[in-house]
Amino acid sequence: MRDKPILFVDIDGVISLWDWKSNVRPAGAFHNVDGIMHFLSGVAGNHLLALMPSFDLVWCSGWEEKANEHLPRALGLPSALPFLSFDRNPVRGHGHWKLAAIDAYAGAERALAWIDDAHDDACRAWAARRQGPTLLVETAPASGLIQAHAARLRAWAGALPGGRPSTPRTRPQ
Repeated sequence: MRDKPILFVDIDGVISLWDWKSNVRPAGAFHNVDGIMHFLSGVAGNHLLALMPSFDLVWCSGWEEKANEHLPRALGLPSALPFLSFDRNPVRGHGHWKLAAIDAYAGAERALAWIDDAHDDACRAWAARRQGPTLLVETAPASGLIQAHAARLRAWAGALPGGRPSTPRTRPQ
């Protein structure tokens, strides 16, 4: 049995939304996270649930362990997720501060996808030279994780060797 691919999930700009036009607020609600108000997407939880049969989800955010203190209940997820911890003093000139932690967690060959609103040229170059299948999905911070992203991720996972299309799970409405 093969390992499912990993889906590294950023939070700010993917689940915690910002930068929308004042007259076009997306679905969601404000949540107090350690004294800071975050506008959490009203659809991201269902999309993450739908991706769980196809991926091993991992928080990939500066929120680190704080993600599990606030997000599973707010998003309707069944449990806490593993999370990455990051070097507090990233190497100078390093293109993206998350890459070392992603490499350490996933290794060189395991298939992975990474959804984030801040992929840069260093991320794209890293993805191109990885040995394992790699998909970068970029979100707009005003809308975050949407149906098109979730569908693209499921199709990609299903097309991997040994992959199979999955039936998405969602929470009852």
